Amino acid sequence: MKEELHTPQTEAGCYHVPVLRERSVELLVTDPDGIYIDATFGGGGHTRCILEQLSAQGHLYGFDQDPDAAANAPEDERFTFIASNFRYAAHWMEYYGVSQVQGILADLGVSSHHFDTPERGFSFRFEEALPDMRMNPRAGISAAELINSAAESELADILYQYGELHDARQIAAALVKARTDMPIRSMEKLVACLQPYLPHASEQRRNKLSRIFQAFRIEINDELGALKALLTASEELLPVGGRIAILTYHSLEDRIVKQWLKQEVTITKQQAMLYGAAPRLFKAVNNKPITAGADELARNSRSRSAKLRVAERQ
Repeated sequence: MKEELHTPQTEAGCYHVPVLRERSVELLVTDPDGIYIDATFGGGGHTRCILEQLSAQGHLYGFDQDPDAAANAPEDERFTFIASNFRYAAHWMEYYGVSQVQGILADLGVSSHHFDTPERGFSFRFEEALPDMRMNPRAGISAAELINSAAESELADILYQYGELHDARQIAAALVKARTDMPIRSMEKLVACLQPYLPHASEQRRNKLSRIFQAFRIEINDELGALKALLTASEELLPVGGRIAILTYHSLEDRIVKQWLKQEVTITKQQAMLYGAAPRLFKAVNNKPITAGADELARNSRSRSAKLRVAERQ
């Protein structure tokens, strides 16, 4: 996952350091004249790399629900920025009169900009910050609102399902007990509530905090639901030969992508008798996930958990 790895980036001051940029774009763009989607625009790192590969006839649509990202949009006639969650990609393509695209790229997770901006409330480094964690701060409820209002059983389910925490029930009970005296409205108080359940070793402590924050962030933004919606939309948006490239950062995302890639084409009983097992909708371009090399890990520590999977529509 991209969470809470604070080694300084070499591209200091930038919105986000894109992971596996060249490799993902190299595998994605098979037709320079085609139409492509960057589902997670962010700082535009992958977008600019894709545009470098496109001809004057090609076009790229970039999605980002975060209003901060709009300022990064390149001034290029071949690029259209769409201020929306990528789960609505099919709807927007219909709006623009696009029936199919040649490729879709999604770099899942959180931009460095979110972790490094205190008021966005993603990082436990900033003690006075309000736990927010919304990708779109103009919509939905914040993490603080969830923590202070959800039932204990709901908090436990979130921590167990999305943080994969075996002591989820105990943590949920501690949060509910703490908020009865005073609402949890700062990172400092939130971390203090969690303290009895954190390991003493600094690395293990950070990792567990990251999993707890990951759980709340996934719930707040319905990240896994959005991923499933994008994968489903790609089945119609991509023609035979079209490609999808997905960068995941934790096992929950990667598991969804792997299971989806195993889907089979629907065939009739007669076809099954003639041809045997149904073919899969997508064929993996890389049999094993691609990970960052030593050079990239040295430049960008947040790339260490990234896995790139690329598949082609059959």
